[in-house]
Amino acid sequence: MHGSGRSDIVISAVDALDIHITLTSNDCDKYPARQHVRRVAAKLGVSAGLIYLVGQPTINWGDSDQPRPFRQRRYFYYLSGVDEADCYLTYDIKNDILTLYVPDFDLRRAVWMGPTLTVKEAQERYDVDQVRYYASLKGDIQRWVDNYNKTSLLYILHETQKPQVSSNELRLDAESLLPAMDAARGIKDEHEIRMIREANRVSALAHRKVLENVLRMSTEAEIEGLFLDTCISHGAKNQAYEIIAGSGENAAVLHYVKNDEPLRGRQLVCLDAGAEWNCYASDVTRTFPLAADWPTARARDIYQLVEEMQEECIKRIQKGVRFLDLQVLAHVIAIEGLVRLGILKGGSVEEIRESGASTVFFPHGLGHHVGLEVHDVSEKRLLVPSMSHCPCTLSAPLLEEGMVVTVEPGIYFSRLALANARKLPFAKYINFDEAEKYIPVGGVRIEDDILVTSSGYENLTTAPKGEEMLEIIRRGIDN
Repeated sequence: MHGSGRSDIVISAVDALDIHITLTSNDCDKYPARQHVRRVAAKLGVSAGLIYLVGQPTINWGDSDQPRPFRQRRYFYYLSGVDEADCYLTYDIKNDILTLYVPDFDLRRAVWMGPTLTVKEAQERYDVDQVRYYASLKGDIQRWVDNYNKTSLLYILHETQKPQVSSNELRLDAESLLPAMDAARGIKDEHEIRMIREANRVSALAHRKVLENVLRMSTEAEIEGLFLDTCISHGAKNQAYEIIAGSGENAAVLHYVKNDEPLRGRQLVCLDAGAEWNCYASDVTRTFPLAADWPTARARDIYQLVEEMQEECIKRIQKGVRFLDLQVLAHVIAIEGLVRLGILKGGSVEEIRESGASTVFFPHGLGHHVGLEVHDVSEKRLLVPSMSHCPCTLSAPLLEEGMVVTVEPGIYFSRLALANARKLPFAKYINFDEAEKYIPVGGVRIEDDILVTSSGYENLTTAPKGEEMLEIIRRGIDN
């Protein structure tokens, strides 16, 4: 049993995978690193071995003396909660000891950049069993190798991260740890859900601020700047991904990040932007008019179609549901709507779906996991691209309680995609003359982060959309 604030550990004669821990209030304030590392060990399915992870080192830009912005390796963070450069960790599975190694004190670095963590500070801050300086790392691993490596494996993520030890018969496993960690990270615990919820809270504030001011703006860059400013002023310095603020036809470019064009004369903006909170991502997209109402019936119709796609998919989320079924449902709703608008034609909904014609307008998956990465890892991918318009299979992964997934349908009118579609077998289902009338609309995407719960789902995203979004834009005119 661990005692609060202790750097040592006492293990009873039980399997390390079956140890149950009662956390104190001090433990609960920390990132649950020990809980995570035990979860990974359980996924590995072994009772002995040493996990060795390398944190993100300090790196300069190429041909420069300026450092790149620091971003911790997410696998390292998951087992440590440490958002500091140049750290390492080991986990002795049999003895249930998680050890963090922090950089040795460097006077010159401390003068220029500020001091690095001391062992005492790190021990108080992080949920680890012991903290040591980097100078101890090589000797500690060497002793473990000498004593245990003949009967237990040393687990690393990548061949490039081998520890520096002297051994002619080093028994390494560079294949098992990554899938074990992916499986563990796919299900979020209460701490992780709180972080994702907080990231969404800040993102919602920033999206709202943009809506309140968008009619005063003249460029995409202003939208990006205001979103960033709002996030930073509310404590979220980092974005989970590059901001996408595409207006007009740029809204049809899925990962448009230039954000440098004027808004004048354009109908809609697709703002895909999410703050990060303590290394956890949010992923939020809102599409809104550059006017007090929808500037054209076509823009309104496409927004309402995507809104229907999202609402119908979200309300079906629960544990045991195949996410691929929801992807198919989104395509069915899209096809029905595009047929009503005269954009798709000449076949039944099922014929059009099986042909792949709807992927011209909805070319991406319905969603993905969210966590330490905006496109987070899991034991199995929610969607396989080749399956997006194929019949569902029993092998498609099911949603599980504790997963956080996006639901982000979209309809786009890309000149390039339409030109290419003319050459494809499913061209007979597309009314190109009608589709090209929608090119000025650009694209519409609506995206929320959804937690799968024991009884259904919780929408973690509170950014305004629909009629509430329009009301905020209108009120912004008067303020």
